[in-house]
Amino acid sequence: MSKKKKRAGSQRKNEITKGIFTVLEKEPSQSFNYKQIAAKLGITDTQDRNLLIKRLGQLRATDRIVEEERGKYKKKPSLHTYFTGKVDLTSSGNAYIIVDELNDDIFVSNNRLNRAFHGDTVEVFLKPKRKGKKLEGEVSKVLERKKTSYVGIVDKQKRFAFVRPTDSRMYTDIFIPPEKLKKANNGDKVLVNLGDWPDDADSPYGEIVEVLGKPGEHNTEIHAILAEYGLPYEFPYEVEQFAKTLDTSIKESEIAKRRDMRDVLTFTIDPKDAKDFDDALSFQKLENGNYEIGIHIADVSHYVQPDSILEDEAYDRATSVYLVDRVVPMLPEVLSNLACSLRPNEEKYTFSAIFEMDDKAKVVNQWFGRTAINSNERFAYEEAQHVIETEQNTIPKEISIRDGAYAVSDEIVDAILTFDRLAKIMRTARMDAGAISFDKIEVKFNLSENNEPIGVFFKEAKDANKLIEEFMLLANRKVAEFIGKQKKTFVYRVHDKPDEDKLMALNGVISRFGHSLNLKDSKSINKSLNQLLEDVKGKKEQNLVDTLAIRSMNKATYTTENIGHYGLGFEYYTHFTSPIRRYPDVMVHRLLQHYLDKEKMPKPAPYEEKCKHSSDMEVLAANAERDSIKYMQIKFMEDHKDQEFLGVISGVTEWGIYVEIVENKCEGMIRIRDIKDDYYIFDERQYAIIGERRKRMYQLGDEVYVMVKSTDLVKRHLDFSLIGKKE
Repeated sequence: MSKKKKRAGSQRKNEITKGIFTVLEKEPSQSFNYKQIAAKLGITDTQDRNLLIKRLGQLRATDRIVEEERGKYKKKPSLHTYFTGKVDLTSSGNAYIIVDELNDDIFVSNNRLNRAFHGDTVEVFLKPKRKGKKLEGEVSKVLERKKTSYVGIVDKQKRFAFVRPTDSRMYTDIFIPPEKLKKANNGDKVLVNLGDWPDDADSPYGEIVEVLGKPGEHNTEIHAILAEYGLPYEFPYEVEQFAKTLDTSIKESEIAKRRDMRDVLTFTIDPKDAKDFDDALSFQKLENGNYEIGIHIADVSHYVQPDSILEDEAYDRATSVYLVDRVVPMLPEVLSNLACSLRPNEEKYTFSAIFEMDDKAKVVNQWFGRTAINSNERFAYEEAQHVIETEQNTIPKEISIRDGAYAVSDEIVDAILTFDRLAKIMRTARMDAGAISFDKIEVKFNLSENNEPIGVFFKEAKDANKLIEEFMLLANRKVAEFIGKQKKTFVYRVHDKPDEDKLMALNGVISRFGHSLNLKDSKSINKSLNQLLEDVKGKKEQNLVDTLAIRSMNKATYTTENIGHYGLGFEYYTHFTSPIRRYPDVMVHRLLQHYLDKEKMPKPAPYEEKCKHSSDMEVLAANAERDSIKYMQIKFMEDHKDQEFLGVISGVTEWGIYVEIVENKCEGMIRIRDIKDDYYIFDERQYAIIGERRKRMYQLGDEVYVMVKSTDLVKRHLDFSLIGKKE
């Protein structure tokens, strides 16, 4: 099956599912076999017919259709038209219910939500459709709550209290009986568990499970961000204790079972402030003129064993969370910063991908397996970058992570320069094959000892960063290819092709800046996307265009069903290189070793479930990281209220315009009601607001001068006052 067809698989599955319901609902009293349904849907090829048969079986098994007699299916009879879907609450308080088998969402007004909250899975009754009107319905039952805990502020009365959730989409407060207050004081920020909502009560009942602190205080707000997404900020006592009992000593008896690479030149390259080093590179020249390059990854699965509380905790977390001022690790420190950290001059157990490569970066041989290494050196990216740029072996004091300037061996200089040259060849080949180059500007803060933001800087990926990236990509791709071609159960990192509607919307926005995309075919899209990302570098619209381009892409996810990785241009791809901070990598290590040991192929279902959990947790972690950056941006801007800034209009809505400050990338809002020189109307087609009398226009991409009007650390709002347009 071609890569393109594989990527279209999930979309085709949805089309066939909707087609089945269309056929059965059109004639609800009739029953149809798969041949009749195929004929009505115009399905003629074997692949689609097999998918149709499979979907019919799945829909019958989940009781969504009825098999009247063997092989003949009909619509499930019901007195009313009920569907199961997810609640998507809007800022107005009304909602849309997203139903898989319907093309359109069902609109539900606020008074017909029947106590359903945003994200809940509900049963919805669909009203008879009126001509020319959207689908409307009413929630008949809440089947599953998306969230069972909320962060909020305590409003204490004499005999009871309420918690007002900070989540803007939570439309009710939560009643707290006195015995469930947990010593919270009035005005405290707390985490509350949702309880019952009695029929005769105006609010649901709840119980305070944690007092986070006073609103606006740094630790309170950071812990609140984690709590909002259900993410922990410390390990349970029993998990910490279990980790401390692990035998982390290096034993010759264990090394004897591994490939011993302790004498091979090996080093790490990481951020200068890194605490854990989960990957190392080794280098040696072979007699035939080729290079043996080892990508060595901390052997986390040696310590984290199935059916242990450490395994359960790692799975529950599924990822480390990188907040603006701290890392919340997936594994306790005894592993993440010590036993599984490839620190210099320490023997470590690793899982390695070792490649023999020629001078043109072609892999001529490969080996995967468990190893033992002893890293010779630890470098920061800045130090490796200096070697690449100067080809010298002296690291100057200004960038040194050691005590002053120092020299490295000629052997290491040769290794770094060879890695750099091979990485550049691999990167060029990747781009030529259709990979997309997302080098988005990363905003970082200089923090004081008290975590106060004292400056903003932008993190840029240079050759040293790209060197490491290319060899990690190589290992991930080759491991996935090795198992994938054997057609065995495996964990893939996949990325579907972008949605056409999103690309057209992106094209509309970037045309405002004089750019355009060629949407003719997949190759043209990739080429013009890369050209766009190159063209905007260093321009005022770079961050906006980079962000919108990323949003136009589908999200990469974990799954056992391989469809390739669109953004990287790989047919096979996985995550093998960071088991310290990603649970899927732990699964990949275990499965790889399982197959190297010639063991029987496990069933995919349990792995698919773990993949979905890992993907979900990755999204939560990314949201928490984004919220923590937003919080720090607001904190930073609090100290610059009397300053004038140049910004770019980054978003336009009916209630205001969003402006991103050019020099620090902080984004805030100017509310339409605060622009007093005219009455402004939102023009969706032009991405603009336009004054009724004077026809002055503020449009996406315009440069404007702003000042800070107000900041709210608790609600994480930043409001600007408009000074005027840059003429």
